[in-house]
Amino acid sequence: MRKKISKLLMKSLNTEPEFKEKPNTEELELKEQDISTCYERNLATFKSLFSVPDNIDVKVREFTITSLKRKGFIIYLSTMVDLQIIMQSIQEPLIDNEHPSEKILDIVSYPIITTNTNIGEITEFITSGNTALFVDGDDQCYLFETTKISGRSIEKSENEVIVKGAKEAFNERVIDNIALIRKKIKNENLLVKTQTISKRSRNNVFLVYQNDLVNEELLKTIIDKLDSFDVDSIIDLSILEQYLEERPRSLFPTIVYTERPDRAAAFIEEGHIILLMENSPSCLILPATFWAMFHSPEDHYLRTPYGNFIRILRFLALFVALFTSPFYLAITNFHVGMIPPDLLMAIAGTREKVPFPSIMEVLMMEIAFELIREAGLRVPSPIGPTIGIVGALILGQAAVQANIISPIVIIVIALSGLSSFIIIDISMNFAIRITRFLFIFSAGFIGIYGVMALLIAGLFYLLSLKSFGTPYFAPMTPHSQSSKDLLIRHVPMKERFRPGYLKPKDMVKQRKG
Repeated sequence: MRKKISKLLMKSLNTEPEFKEKPNTEELELKEQDISTCYERNLATFKSLFSVPDNIDVKVREFTITSLKRKGFIIYLSTMVDLQIIMQSIQEPLIDNEHPSEKILDIVSYPIITTNTNIGEITEFITSGNTALFVDGDDQCYLFETTKISGRSIEKSENEVIVKGAKEAFNERVIDNIALIRKKIKNENLLVKTQTISKRSRNNVFLVYQNDLVNEELLKTIIDKLDSFDVDSIIDLSILEQYLEERPRSLFPTIVYTERPDRAAAFIEEGHIILLMENSPSCLILPATFWAMFHSPEDHYLRTPYGNFIRILRFLALFVALFTSPFYLAITNFHVGMIPPDLLMAIAGTREKVPFPSIMEVLMMEIAFELIREAGLRVPSPIGPTIGIVGALILGQAAVQANIISPIVIIVIALSGLSSFIIIDISMNFAIRITRFLFIFSAGFIGIYGVMALLIAGLFYLLSLKSFGTPYFAPMTPHSQSSKDLLIRHVPMKERFRPGYLKPKDMVKQRKG
């Protein structure tokens, strides 16, 4: 008996349950059909699709339309609609109006956005926050725009802070975001198109562009790319960005991600296309170049000498962030002859009691700096700056007193880390920080030769990158006509042309005075 029980137990343990995928073909076929004129059938269909009454925020209200003397029902998502409008402008007129009428438009005081017959399309309207009205005997459904979703108000930009210029930023409501752009571009040629990019969640992306500027081939390329997605859900622009990139594993970004409507409007006026999504407090700008990532909106808000000063400082910070630590390693380990004797003696004196090689010192402090930076971002905002400042001071001072790190390394790491903060684009900031580690390893391996070899290879790699057919360093290479707003910007009166690499319908944005 024990042997039989043990065999049964072993059999049950070794037997894996089989979960066979059962495609919901019946529901898919149902969504392709049109609604019926039969009241009971339509009611049963939509209760089944929305799992009523298990789905608690789906509300179905049945009543008799007094004027028509026919039954009807409305269905909506209570968490996404304005209930007061539904009650006062839709439901009450249908029930209380006793004047004989043959049309719903004559009874309901609230405007009907559209009528539809397809079950699947009606379902999409309802899940977007619209209210659907079904009338016994009618072969079409009446849809009302009743969407009301709570969200953040328009606030200041947190990640792209500037001193002079507009302060407002995008929020999670796409309607507000489109309005912010239209407020800056009052032009009838500003088009907003919508496109569904996922099958199950039916997430919509909004394409915003100037119809009289945008290159039709570029527009078709982007639309075809969005059509090619075969995915259930893309809930945010940050995820969509990874689907759109030609090289998603590339260290350097090829799409501009911004939360500033003024920056988005400036790119639209040049012939770019921007993408918006519901629940995303930002937009994507297509195509993008290295210069677009590196420039700041403040460069144009400031007077030309001031803007150029900040821009030159930013380019200097780029080289400081990338090469300060690698050059320190290369010179102290492989090329000591490049250092003046007095400075060499000072460096040797500070490193006399340090037990680690230079590369270990630099790596330890670089990692510590990155940890402090991330900790300051993740902790609650009132104590974030305190952790950054106190943590860096205490850690650096303690490491020097314990003879683990030499004082000059603290200076090098601090200078390198602070310079990386000047780069405004988040993705480019990460790329520079990661690239710095690659240069540190190359410098620790073969000194200046390793740094230069990696720099040349990196430049070749960057030149190979493209964003929707646009070379990464355009219009510098390959050369094309533009306003020459690259390293140094001209006074606004001299910026006459739009970027030639976009091939806009109108190249001239400012005629000669």
